[in-house]
Amino acid sequence: MFRQAGSVFSFLTIIPSGSSDLQTVAKHMYLFPVIGIAIGLLIGAVGWGLSFFLEPLVVGLLVAASLVLITGIHHTDGLSDFADGLMVKGSKEKKLEVMRDPKVGSAGIVAIVFYVAAAVIALSFMKGFELFYAILIGEVIAKFCMVLSASIGPSAWHGSNSAFIESMKDKKKLVVAGAITISVIVLFQNNAGFVALAAAIAVTLVIMGVSKRSFGGISGDIMGAINELARVSSFLVLASL
Repeated sequence: MFRQAGSVFSFLTIIPSGSSDLQTVAKHMYLFPVIGIAIGLLIGAVGWGLSFFLEPLVVGLLVAASLVLITGIHHTDGLSDFADGLMVKGSKEKKLEVMRDPKVGSAGIVAIVFYVAAAVIALSFMKGFELFYAILIGEVIAKFCMVLSASIGPSAWHGSNSAFIESMKDKKKLVVAGAITISVIVLFQNNAGFVALAAAIAVTLVIMGVSKRSFGGISGDIMGAINELARVSSFLVLASL
């Protein structure tokens, strides 16, 4: 199990910790929240320490940048591609073509700017353990929402995303991922975490509904977009509560 978790960790981050064979990672996608715990602990500890020495907005910027960079900017790129494809008028085929285009359009740039701004502002409202908790819970929830989308959503096209979607049709895996996520929230005995989870799931379902209508299903880019938007929605909820 440790070898498989290492493969998933290597796939989701820029830190090499094992082979990131696509089939192995897809088979063990339900472990995504575990990797969220690892990322959350790492970045959360950094944010916690920095919050005692730097201005809140500076801490928020550094934490947001760290979360983007540790994942190799892949999920942020997915958010950009999703926005570009969504804003194009025309058939599903045309929207998919634009989403798969490596060039970043104006919609993608605007989406990233708003995403980063929302994350920085939300994080700047928190300090110390409160900031650590938000980063940890936000990352675990973001990874669970990716699992959720693969479990209940159809594939937009046959490609690398198909392996994840096919693997997650085993609902037992979704239950395991959900149990891991809920256990982390329960551990801290903070009901705000459940509100953040509910908000992130709502955001995920909206994105999936829009994606099914616009693209015919979900893809790797859309799962990446879900990761980013679920995380930032969690931050906004936790900052508000």
